[in-house]
Amino acid sequence: MHWASLHSTLTALALAVLLACVLSFNVDQKNGLSFNGPLEDMFGYTVQQFENSEGKWVLIGSPLSGQPAKRTGDVYKCPVGKGDNTCIKLELPKNTTIPNLNEVKENMTMGTTLVTNPSGGFLACGPQYGYMCGQQQYISGVCANVSSSFQILNSVAPAVPECEKELDIVIVLDGSNSIYPWSSITDFLVRFLGNIVVGPKLSQVGIVSYGETVTHNVNLSQFDNTADLVNFVRELPQQTGTKTMTFKGIDTARKEAFMPERGARVGVKKVMVTVTDGESHDSFDMGRVIAGCEEDNIERFGIAVLGDYNRQNKTAAEIQKFIREIENISSQPLRDHFFNVSDEFALLSIVDALGSRIFALEATTSNLTSSFEMEMSQTGFSAHTSTEGVLLGAVGAYDWNGTVVMHTAGGSVVPGKNEFFNADAEVGYERLAGYIGYDVESASTPDGVLYITGAPRYNHTGRVVIYRLNETNNIVISQILRGDQIGSYFGSVLQTVDVDGDSYTDVLLVGAPMYMGTERDEQGQVYVYKLNEDGQFEHTVTLKPVNQSCCTAHSEVCTNKNEPCGARFGTAIAAVSDLNLDGFNDVAIGAPLENDHRGAVYIYHGDKKTLKEKYVQRIPAGGDGEKVKFFGQSIHGVMDLNGDGITDVTIGGLGGASLFWSRDVAELRANMTFDPAKIKLQQVQYQCEHSGRKSVCVKTEVCFVYTVKSDNKDATTANEVHYNLTVDALRAKARASFLDPEGKSDRRITRTFTINDGERKCMEETFMMSARLDFRDPLMVSLDFGLVDEDNGPVLDESIPRSINKTIPLVDCGVDERCIADLSLRAEPSVKSMVIKANKEKIDLKVSVRNSKDNAYNTKVMVSFTPNINYVKVEPENDYTLNHTKVEFAVGYPFLGNNVEENFEVKFEVSPEHILKEIQINVTAVSDSEELLSTLNDNTVQISIPVKYEAGLIFSAWPVDEHIVVKEGEKYAAVINETRFIGEEVNISYTVEKTGDFATPPLDLKVTYPRVSPMENNLLYLTGITNSPKVKCKAEGLINPLNINSEVVKPNPKKETLGNFIVSCENLQCASFICSIPEAKLSHVNITFRVWKPTFITAEFSNLHMLVNATLGIKNKDLFVLSSSSRTRSVKIQVTKETLGGIPFWIIIISILIGLLILALVIFILWKMGFFKRKSRDYSKEEMMD
Repeated sequence: MHWASLHSTLTALALAVLLACVLSFNVDQKNGLSFNGPLEDMFGYTVQQFENSEGKWVLIGSPLSGQPAKRTGDVYKCPVGKGDNTCIKLELPKNTTIPNLNEVKENMTMGTTLVTNPSGGFLACGPQYGYMCGQQQYISGVCANVSSSFQILNSVAPAVPECEKELDIVIVLDGSNSIYPWSSITDFLVRFLGNIVVGPKLSQVGIVSYGETVTHNVNLSQFDNTADLVNFVRELPQQTGTKTMTFKGIDTARKEAFMPERGARVGVKKVMVTVTDGESHDSFDMGRVIAGCEEDNIERFGIAVLGDYNRQNKTAAEIQKFIREIENISSQPLRDHFFNVSDEFALLSIVDALGSRIFALEATTSNLTSSFEMEMSQTGFSAHTSTEGVLLGAVGAYDWNGTVVMHTAGGSVVPGKNEFFNADAEVGYERLAGYIGYDVESASTPDGVLYITGAPRYNHTGRVVIYRLNETNNIVISQILRGDQIGSYFGSVLQTVDVDGDSYTDVLLVGAPMYMGTERDEQGQVYVYKLNEDGQFEHTVTLKPVNQSCCTAHSEVCTNKNEPCGARFGTAIAAVSDLNLDGFNDVAIGAPLENDHRGAVYIYHGDKKTLKEKYVQRIPAGGDGEKVKFFGQSIHGVMDLNGDGITDVTIGGLGGASLFWSRDVAELRANMTFDPAKIKLQQVQYQCEHSGRKSVCVKTEVCFVYTVKSDNKDATTANEVHYNLTVDALRAKARASFLDPEGKSDRRITRTFTINDGERKCMEETFMMSARLDFRDPLMVSLDFGLVDEDNGPVLDESIPRSINKTIPLVDCGVDERCIADLSLRAEPSVKSMVIKANKEKIDLKVSVRNSKDNAYNTKVMVSFTPNINYVKVEPENDYTLNHTKVEFAVGYPFLGNNVEENFEVKFEVSPEHILKEIQINVTAVSDSEELLSTLNDNTVQISIPVKYEAGLIFSAWPVDEHIVVKEGEKYAAVINETRFIGEEVNISYTVEKTGDFATPPLDLKVTYPRVSPMENNLLYLTGITNSPKVKCKAEGLINPLNINSEVVKPNPKKETLGNFIVSCENLQCASFICSIPEAKLSHVNITFRVWKPTFITAEFSNLHMLVNATLGIKNKDLFVLSSSSRTRSVKIQVTKETLGGIPFWIIIISILIGLLILALVIFILWKMGFFKRKSRDYSKEEMMD
């Protein structure tokens, strides 16, 4: 492999940078070094600056190095400043090994994690490192501890357990007649046993079947390979029998199947798997048999087949009794040892899970029974060196919930499965596959070390856990930070920063690189948290990148070719040592998807104990984006690699890495003075003459002080400075011009000079006033300056202004040269008091200023106000100066004449950041003219406006109504020993959500519900309250007051008539409880009731509604109020009773009689109308004869 290095021009293949950025500070974007490698090897995925006795280096991780064959990954050392810049592969995978393991190094991704350590070496990790236990491959991860001389000291793999390859497994099989079809059992055995590697020095399998009797079908030593065993069980006959003697079968297996005569081996783990479909006929022997299994150290798995129960429609109680029996057979914990399936066919669905549980035992040492939960841990996915040891993230531990391993010289501390979770406080959160350990950090505080880890998939929104280790190395969680967008990967990147260098952490930066922007692009953002005096992190600001032009349905111009579009700002966050030499450490943040996957890096400067919100430099990648991608994937900047005393920055992408030199920083401060300081218009004597014209002249002295910040004595300290002086820059025609020795004059002059480090240099220029002078405004002189060569040498400190504007007053006070003014001020607010409902509430202040005497020069109205309002604007528009809670307005500029009045209106809006009881506004009028003490009393107005704040919140209850039906003939349970037998469950969820920008005050939520009827029968039975972590509910004696679930209750309701259509607390005995809700963005209170069915089955009613009322109240009523629409929520629980009675007999009789009467009436009418008469023809005898 060939590597390139150049100082002035980086090729298109390198990670060169463009000059197109808007902001540029002292990271040199033109000069530096570049190191290129194969994109497909992910060369540049991680970078670290490194120094040893041999020199200075850049370490570069390449996690997929070795393609296309093994892709083991590796780390390269790239020399800096040695002429030959060839990067050398360290061959870490070859020399990283754990003894006595069947290692799998293919795809181990060495170099995914790369961190330096205090001993002078570094740690490189391959989280995909694996090993074989039998036929199973585990991905435990490994790290190489490398010395300063690039030699591997040792391999670190705290999550690798020793494999026990031997297991004796006996299957106890229910063969009674109720098992049907038997072929489903043999199919299960074939599939299950096919996954077990059988052999004399591996696993052995025995089979015992039972019904009324017990049979040994297969001895442990009978088969020495899997194929023969599987062929045998295909034809395994059913035991049959009318009884299920489960415990007889288990006891026989314990006493006989695990005997040496049948092949059992001394010291080998014993495993028993019991498969049964019905409750045993010998359960009386359960205690003795299970105790014997425990004594013999037999690990037991129980499988309950519910097929026969479902076919016979057994009751839930019968099914539950059967399940409890199989649970008693199984070892603890039940979640790993107990299975139940709906029927015989469903056995196939648990084959893989059962096999993995059993094989986990095979890969487990006898003294570390839970270590199999670290088998897929991927330890080393992240790493961080702290004062106490090395933190290693293990995202795959505990079914990818993850954990963090603390590795020290004395050993490793592996936290338990649930140590990073608080089960009581985290009800309703989705923690599965949360990826704890995705990144790890630590924070130094006066009270000790805080450890920090991210779980970017926790509850889909991500979170950060901040914790300590107590004396017994158990985790004590001190704080949790939560993400606010699904899929944002909040917590995937962490970085603590000691900004002021006092050895204590000041801020924590949390990356959410997949945070979706407004165009549904993966914009990313970084949350900044400040560590307060209580040791808690408080969110202060959120950093965001520049917007990217993504292809959307609404895009007029589409520039990106690669997906996803966006920035992924926050993919890498690095604390870099003081770049700009201001005494505060800085931060670099990578955005590798910017510029169509070319990438960019943002530099933020530190400021006291935090960061400046605006980035000072954006470094975009160069090149075509084909051979080098994702610039900003990795960043490191803690060393001076070129010997100039300033920290340099290394930035990696996929396919290469670049080392950027940092330039020195210089302070160039300027000052400008005038002689005379005021120009008197009434002055009759001219001061100077130029080109035959006499006029007033002003001498202007410009002074500069130049200081280079670094201590590098070899740097060139002299520099060339240019400056421009301009008179009346904002006017079309200037009222003065600078004098030129050659007789020329111009409003603008340009000068250059050389200045040395630490030198103060002054220059003098003179300008002459024009003959015809107006004094509508003062004369302004502008100075702007900079370095002549901006591409080389130091850069100027960006915090120091590079221009100065100063004015010279023009004064006209008559012959006595005294201007005595008399200002009077009036100020009237638009409201006398107010209730603030939103942060956009407006307040107007009408101001009137009048001068009754001489000209009042430079008249100003100063308005100071409390921080609970913000200045918006002034009408009509006017010049103003704003400084936090004080604003100054120029009035009648340049002077307010005699008997002249100026009126204007100042507009404010309420600030959500400060909550105060009143708004105070002080208004004062001043000028540069004199004013007598006797007339100053009307120059000031003080205003006080009492305020209250309407709490901006949404109070909701769900559901609004619930419908319960009592069926005709329904019976209630004679004995209630579980709450589910009480009646239907009703869940009510109350949510209080902050909507405005104001802080939500502490609240009280009072919930009232009808508890008992007039006859003291239970109506609603409270079974549970769950709430957000900081919400406190006091409901002593109300939750499950009868202690159902642990005690038996026999209901005996009194018969009564519940006649009211709406049942509320006005006519019934009610109960209530109060929940205290603190200031929070979102709070939940979830209440669970059971409708006491016995009361409603017994009572006479047809339809009624029970009201559950919830009322919000404010604790601080002096400052806050609630809107009427946010105070009360009612939930109706409707109970309806069905009646299925037939039609009464008397109704049937009356209906028949009415029907007959109608029929008779119809017949009578038809008869009257002659319907039943018809004409008949009489035939004579003659006709008949014919």
